[in-house]
Amino acid sequence: MGIARQGPEGPEIWIRGPVGEESPPWPGHGPVLAPARRFAWVATHGGAGTSTLATVFGGVDAGRDWPRSEPGASWSVFLVGRTHAAGLDAVSYTLDIFRRGEAPPGLDLEAVVLVADAPGRLPRPLAQGVKALSSVVDVHEVPWVPAWRIGDLGSGVPRESAALARLTASARHA
Repeated sequence: MGIARQGPEGPEIWIRGPVGEESPPWPGHGPVLAPARRFAWVATHGGAGTSTLATVFGGVDAGRDWPRSEPGASWSVFLVGRTHAAGLDAVSYTLDIFRRGEAPPGLDLEAVVLVADAPGRLPRPLAQGVKALSSVVDVHEVPWVPAWRIGDLGSGVPRESAALARLTASARHA
C-alpha cells in the first residue's frame, strides 16, 4: 500500500514507500515511519532450494510456509521451484493463489525463481512452461551450480543470476 503525504512541491506518492527508515519531516508534518519490508523465499514444493537461495542471496527461508507478518509489516515473496515438470506445476499452482487474491495479507509477490534441476538446457516442453510463466510474472532462473551441490555456498552468485542478485540486494537495503 502506498504512502501519500504533502511535500514542499506537492503530494508525493510511492507504491511501496520509503521502507524501514524514517522519512524526513516536511514543514508542519511529523516524521512518517514506514513499516519494515522484508523478503522471503517460499518453496512451492519440497527440495525447491529456498535454504540455498537464502544463504547465497540473503532473505528469509520460509520453507513451504508463508512468512508471518506482524500488523503493518509486509513481505516481498519469491516463489521458488525447480525446473522439472512437477516443479513448474507447483509454481503455477502457488502462483494461482496470488492471482485469486488468496495469499495471506501483507505478502506481495516479487518474482518467481526457478532453480535448475540438472545441468544443461531444458527440454522443449519445460522451456515452454518457463516461457508461459514468464508471460504472467517476472521469472529469474538460477543455473545448475556444481559447487552448491557439495555444500560450497561461498562461491558467489552465478553470472546468469546477476539481475536476481541486484533485486535481492535492493530488497535488503530498502
